[in-house]
Amino acid sequence: MKDVLIIGAGPGGLSAGMLLATMGYKVSIFEKQPYLGGRNSPINLKGYSFDMGPTFFIMKSILEEIFEKTDRKLEDYIKLIEVNPMYRLKFGDSKTFNPWSSKYKEKMMTEIEQKFPGESSGYLSYLKREEIKYDKLIPCLQVPYSSWKDFLKLRFLKAFPYLDAHMSLYSTLEKYFKDEQLKLAFTFQAKYIGMSPWEAPGTFSIIPYLEHSDGIYHIEGGLHRLSEAMADVIKEDGGSIELSSPVDEIIFENKKAIGIKLSDGRIVRGDHIIMNADFANGMSKLIPENLRKKYSDSNLHKKKYSCSTFMLYLGINKIYSDIPHHNIIFAEDYRSNIDDITKRKVLSEDFSFYVQNASVSDSTLAPQESSTIYVLVPVPNNKSEVDWDEEKTRYRNKIIQALETKGGFKDISSHIEVEKIITPKDWEEEKDVFLGATFNLGHQVSQMLIFRPHNKLEGYKNLYLVGGGTHPGSGLPTIYESGRITANLINQEG
Repeated sequence: MKDVLIIGAGPGGLSAGMLLATMGYKVSIFEKQPYLGGRNSPINLKGYSFDMGPTFFIMKSILEEIFEKTDRKLEDYIKLIEVNPMYRLKFGDSKTFNPWSSKYKEKMMTEIEQKFPGESSGYLSYLKREEIKYDKLIPCLQVPYSSWKDFLKLRFLKAFPYLDAHMSLYSTLEKYFKDEQLKLAFTFQAKYIGMSPWEAPGTFSIIPYLEHSDGIYHIEGGLHRLSEAMADVIKEDGGSIELSSPVDEIIFENKKAIGIKLSDGRIVRGDHIIMNADFANGMSKLIPENLRKKYSDSNLHKKKYSCSTFMLYLGINKIYSDIPHHNIIFAEDYRSNIDDITKRKVLSEDFSFYVQNASVSDSTLAPQESSTIYVLVPVPNNKSEVDWDEEKTRYRNKIIQALETKGGFKDISSHIEVEKIITPKDWEEEKDVFLGATFNLGHQVSQMLIFRPHNKLEGYKNLYLVGGGTHPGSGLPTIYESGRITANLINQEG
């Protein structure tokens, strides 16, 4: 029985740990925080329960397959709640659009024709072409890229005509729709990887397709229940998870990882080391700089990173039953707002934001007749040098005002019982997120596939990566996939 040491109990480390424990490895996970899940963890405030990070569960088939590999069923551990319409989109002119998943194709086409007459045929073309693209691309995202030879394999050659990497996500959607707002309805998902739809590669048109084809799910009790369920499986198969156990460094013999040193002074040796920390943060803090020429501090800072997020978690003594579970409120000038975030790196006075009103679907999250309101505002990462100590209260007040005026949450300020804020500074200093870039490394073509840090980290022996900073990228489904890829690589080596 070989020892696998995993640094971090985030979704990637948990998916790798599940699979490796089932394969017969002795899995030991060491987590710095006193809670599971990394950004997929709960925030509990006086009877109110929030998800810290992800609130959309899409492409559930990946996690279902991982559970099946352990001879279990995901639905035995959690309760899925499908959300339809998937979300409410509110544009700058106050027009609303409520997309349905393709399971309800007729309802979706009716909604499109009511709001965007003549555009439903483009929706059908979108579904048809993107289904082919999805079928071609997914196999390419389920394998590692460690050599240029991987680009010559048949699966990649078949997918190449559908990559759309030479154009932006927005340009890709222009092939299907004429109305600018409808294009936004199928491109705002670039925010899931912390990028602009005018800069994200067209490859990522499969993200909105995944929503429309497979649907969006909520987990009763919150999406953090996914991490808790995965941890349960690891423990059932003999693995261990130590919380409040920070790792100070990875121990090497030359460039061979042989163990870890914990902050309490313990040294634990292992046959395989998996780093599930935020990539740049983990590289800069866990590996001595003389052992990471390619990823020196200066090279890490030169890389491109996603945007950050300003988070507001509100427990309120009211239920807004007329407002949907998921809501995206667009700035009047959406592109200018995006450019503020990604190019100018300043705070927009007119900003876009996302609101989760989960208590309309799940009564377990708050006390009776109360609800949780989760607000996410995309903002620049910490390369912006915004002084969040100075801006925090002002920006919070602007968000509350926007919730009341644009979001439809009338008089919400008078119903707040508890609240918590996470700023980009907090992401970096408290949650160990490099530059507060919540969605990790950017997903430009220059940082994808073989150009992204490899699942078996190049230049080292016995050192592996999982999480949003490695292939295939950020977002829960792809992070789970990174764990599966890494587990398979370790098992192939024995």
